[in-house]
Amino acid sequence: MQAVMLVGGQGTRLRPLTVTTPKPMLPLMNGPFLEYMLNHLKRSGVEEVILSTSYLASIFESHFGDGSGMGIRLIYVTEEHPLDTCGAVKNVERYIKGTFLVFNGDILTDLNLEHLIEFHRAKKAVATLTLTRVEDPTAYGLVPLDRAGRVTEFLEKPSWDQVITDLINAGTYVLEPEVLELVPEGVPHSFERQLFPRLLGEGKPVYGFPSPSYWLDIGTPEKYLQAHLDILDRRLSYDFKGEEIKPAVWVGEGTVIEESAMVFGPTVIGRDCHIAADANVMGHTVLADGCRIMHGAHIEGSVLHEGCVIGEDSAVRSSLLSRNVTLGKRCHVADAAVLGEGLIVEDDNDLKRGIKVWPDTVIGSGKVKF
Repeated sequence: MQAVMLVGGQGTRLRPLTVTTPKPMLPLMNGPFLEYMLNHLKRSGVEEVILSTSYLASIFESHFGDGSGMGIRLIYVTEEHPLDTCGAVKNVERYIKGTFLVFNGDILTDLNLEHLIEFHRAKKAVATLTLTRVEDPTAYGLVPLDRAGRVTEFLEKPSWDQVITDLINAGTYVLEPEVLELVPEGVPHSFERQLFPRLLGEGKPVYGFPSPSYWLDIGTPEKYLQAHLDILDRRLSYDFKGEEIKPAVWVGEGTVIEESAMVFGPTVIGRDCHIAADANVMGHTVLADGCRIMHGAHIEGSVLHEGCVIGEDSAVRSSLLSRNVTLGKRCHVADAAVLGEGLIVEDDNDLKRGIKVWPDTVIGSGKVKF
């Protein structure tokens, strides 16, 4: 089985984290998000994955190579200009050999792919859309089904009086290659707005596969942070790295936790970190390799990428810090703040309420207060 993964987006909703890193390559539990999904595909019997790239395209191949290190074959195709979801798949058509899967590159899921493919084949569908249920159907395009599971129409963000289902498109499809014959080459084209409605209009068998599996679009800072919290809470399976030094606390090689430091789970700490005396690392925290938490600092419910330094008596709560962020003494970062790569925050600053600070910025002592 083959899969196409759409990984060309610029990740604008996740900036500043994506200024220097494509969204699918952002760390998830200290490894690239895309690596987690590729491993899921491999376990499900997918042997070859075609990556449709665009933004910062070279980063993917420099990290994964031909995929042999993961036991999967990878093919890279870079868009010269944006082609939308369906146009991007048309752009890789020359590599497609039969029935294939399509994934949006920002969806975290543990979907049972074997059951999905079996359903598609049993229904003799040309297209099967994975569907998930949501609490607020008015925020999404809805996909009503008949009793046999066949898609009857597509409803784009209805009002409450128009809601007839809570099922939405989950961004994972099984397709027959023949559907690509309906897609123009070299121009933007959408699955959701163009190809799928056309297939319905022509009476082609398009089915929906409602799934109770975990599903999350990681495309905003809040959802990206939530993905880490859900893994720590075991809402989907994950093979935690490092030594479990106490219940739900995993620590990588070379990390030093001083005697009077306090670390509580669920927490993951990478390699070569240093947790100084009287520092607190509370639950639902992920520290990447090489982080240093100084004397008296407090970290809680946050994700820190590689090489971050948190100064004495500073606190980070419910926030995201990109690579090599340095906080001085007595700083407070909270309430979904997002700090870009290489940021330097000098002493006595408060960064809160969803503030976003771009990479390689220096904030002087006491300059930001909320």
